[in-house]
Amino acid sequence: MQCRVNFKWNIIAGTLIVCCSIYSNTALSQKLQMSDSGYFETRGVNILVFNNQYNGMFFDEKTAGIEMIHHGVRTCTGGAVRLQNTPEQWDLVPLLINRKVDRQNQTIEATLGYKELGFTFRITVAPKDKGVEINVYLDQPLPEKLEGNAGFNLEFLPASYFEKTYLADGKPGNFPLYPSASTKIEPESKKIPQFSGHNTFDDRGRGEFIVPQAIAVGKKIVLAPDDPMRRVKIQSDADVMLFDGRNLAQNGWFIVRSLLPSKKSGKVLTWYLEPNSIPDWKRSPVIGFSQVGYTPSQQKVAVIELDKNDKPLNTASVFQITEEGKYVEKLKGNTKLWGQYLRYQYAQFDFSTVKDPGLYFIQYGNEKTNVFRIAENVYADIWHPTLDVWFPVQMDHMEVNEAYRVWHGVPFLDDALQAPTNHQHFDAYSMGATTDTKYKPYERIPGLAVGGWFDAGDFDIQTGSHCNAVLSLVDAWEKFKLDRDETFVDQLTRYVDIHRPDGKADILEQIEHGSLNLVAQVKNIGHPVRGIVVPNLHQYHHLGDASTETDNLPYNPSLKPYESDGKTSGTKDDRWAFTTRMPPLDYYTIAALAAASRALKNYNDTLADQCLFYAKKLWNDEDSLGRSDTSRFAAFRRNFSLAAALQLYITTKDEGYAAKFKEAIWPALDRAIVPAMKTAMLAFPYMDNTYQNKLKEYVSRYKEICDAYMKQNPYGVPMATGGWGGNSGVINFATTNFYANKFFPEIISKEYVLKGFNYLFGCHPYSNISFVSAVGTKSKKITYGNNRADFSFISGGVVPGILILKPDFPENKEDWPFLWGENEVTVGICADYIFLSAAVNEMIRNR
Repeated sequence: MQCRVNFKWNIIAGTLIVCCSIYSNTALSQKLQMSDSGYFETRGVNILVFNNQYNGMFFDEKTAGIEMIHHGVRTCTGGAVRLQNTPEQWDLVPLLINRKVDRQNQTIEATLGYKELGFTFRITVAPKDKGVEINVYLDQPLPEKLEGNAGFNLEFLPASYFEKTYLADGKPGNFPLYPSASTKIEPESKKIPQFSGHNTFDDRGRGEFIVPQAIAVGKKIVLAPDDPMRRVKIQSDADVMLFDGRNLAQNGWFIVRSLLPSKKSGKVLTWYLEPNSIPDWKRSPVIGFSQVGYTPSQQKVAVIELDKNDKPLNTASVFQITEEGKYVEKLKGNTKLWGQYLRYQYAQFDFSTVKDPGLYFIQYGNEKTNVFRIAENVYADIWHPTLDVWFPVQMDHMEVNEAYRVWHGVPFLDDALQAPTNHQHFDAYSMGATTDTKYKPYERIPGLAVGGWFDAGDFDIQTGSHCNAVLSLVDAWEKFKLDRDETFVDQLTRYVDIHRPDGKADILEQIEHGSLNLVAQVKNIGHPVRGIVVPNLHQYHHLGDASTETDNLPYNPSLKPYESDGKTSGTKDDRWAFTTRMPPLDYYTIAALAAASRALKNYNDTLADQCLFYAKKLWNDEDSLGRSDTSRFAAFRRNFSLAAALQLYITTKDEGYAAKFKEAIWPALDRAIVPAMKTAMLAFPYMDNTYQNKLKEYVSRYKEICDAYMKQNPYGVPMATGGWGGNSGVINFATTNFYANKFFPEIISKEYVLKGFNYLFGCHPYSNISFVSAVGTKSKKITYGNNRADFSFISGGVVPGILILKPDFPENKEDWPFLWGENEVTVGICADYIFLSAAVNEMIRNR
């Protein structure tokens, strides 16, 4: 029996007495009950049953199936019948067919199937004793192909079990900090195929694959018996096996698994799952505030996130730290209860009256924040890490050095191959029936090994993201003249050196680098492409130095795989260009190139001229742009055509472009005011009084939407509820509000802008860390970049932020980098962040 010991120290008549009270956590645990939100719950434990489904697009995102939130942390996911000991992301996932919630009998049933294999099963979950009973049912016995492969899996987050122990039928073991379990090799004929015939394993043509072996087996496994916060008991009449998924993939989890029996139907497996529940457990309050700090005059409102069983306190305090290290209480003020949002209750603490420059912390009950600043210049350098480090590290086709460190060598000198027709790629790229180019499938497209950025934590070029980044960087240059010089860029020798000035504005060098690849696409292909990405799954999950993802030699079909003549190679590892023409992307590229041509004038005149030439060429190519398009791309085409017309007008002053813009902007605002408002604001300085006066009416309507956010959540910003965090939307919200404040300050105040900053820098759900690495006192130290396997970050990266798992759990993990929807940094959001940071600094200066 696991016991907790409470010590009470008393001094009676000069004698020290130790009173020891021993009780079992298990004995006092409360039974799980179905909550109103449709999952099983008791204090400190939530068990979700397919509230979140497997994603057929990106397959296993580790956010689906039977999941457990254990004392405030999601520690368990993926409960389902799976076909491997340690499934990887691109292994087949079961799709939900039906989910039934029986509140009267306290049961949830899910029917799922593998359509590729014609195999379905049912899972039921119901409370039993102090846990739940999980049953697996088969209407028909397992198909022969799945015998010895199909089993019920439950995955546990390694970060939650590092430096902890387990018991398997009483035999002790340690959870490995680094994967060290045994593996064996099996012939490929035994392998269940992965998504669309792809393979995550480069077997070098040997026709084999790796099978991880169990690190423990028993009828009962207890995870973390030493830790009441994480202790879980699993028992069954079948063998229960423990695996380490990291043997195959760094993003693998610890997996508990039981094989399904062969030749049987009906109820084929029963598990009893008992997570420990600490009696009367309450999650500690989270005090949300800006890790960057505040200017003296801005509003300062902390948001306090509370367990629903917590009793809100009436007051909170702000303390200043003196030079002598003393704490001086500057304010003790009332908190204001905001109400319930998702699973937590919230209170707000306004400390705007604290204005003296200095160092401060907030105290609420026993919770105390780390120190933050109040000063006029708190925002002055917040964009430096993003421009100084993050963007240089992402530069494709360049060697990137930083002091003693080489981030990567020169990658992808092999240009790209024309992607084949009628192909669906594993990263959501696709090709139609034609290439829309002069190139045949697998033919080399020359001239593409120049410029561009890695889109995110992987190494593909996404043209849409490039357009976004170029437009934001041009805006930042034109409006704020960011002339910081901390990066050496030599395009001739393909060399970048971080923290080394070269006499040129870094932002212009980045605009140049992004534009070089856009021009290369239009020049060599005829139009922009959806993306340029590696064709093989065993390349795609590459971590580390980008220059080793391919052999850097153009493909030569006359050579054998892995054979080279020193100049070419027979290995099909060259990236593919996905060239199916998309009208919205053409327009977006027009906008980016037209804007870049202005910024590059008198810096790189040849490239500036090329940018404008190809922007006009694309605009005049009316047939392929599909201006009468009625497809699913029509809405995107309309929005991006607005941006294209506006940027061409700003560049050329041709009234024909202005007329196109003004004809389309008002219907766009009427259709969807929020996505169109930023573009409408960008046009404001270039338009006549009639336009400006008419726009004012829309800004008033837009303000009503902004005000509604404060009723939707306690942070007053748009919160995303899909599979990707909402920081990009928050930055766009704040940027739009910057323009609205600039042109209509009587309608939109500066606080509408700073609200977004406060959220980004720590005033958000789940934690209070800054979502920008190396910006703020405490910031993201673990992100989904190309160095994620090192549990590290790239300075200046902006993560997606809070992922809301249905129905009510906000999450952003700081101990596990591999959840891309929370932690993957992308080129677009980082460019938007640079612009917003510069905008806020101007706004503060002009207060």
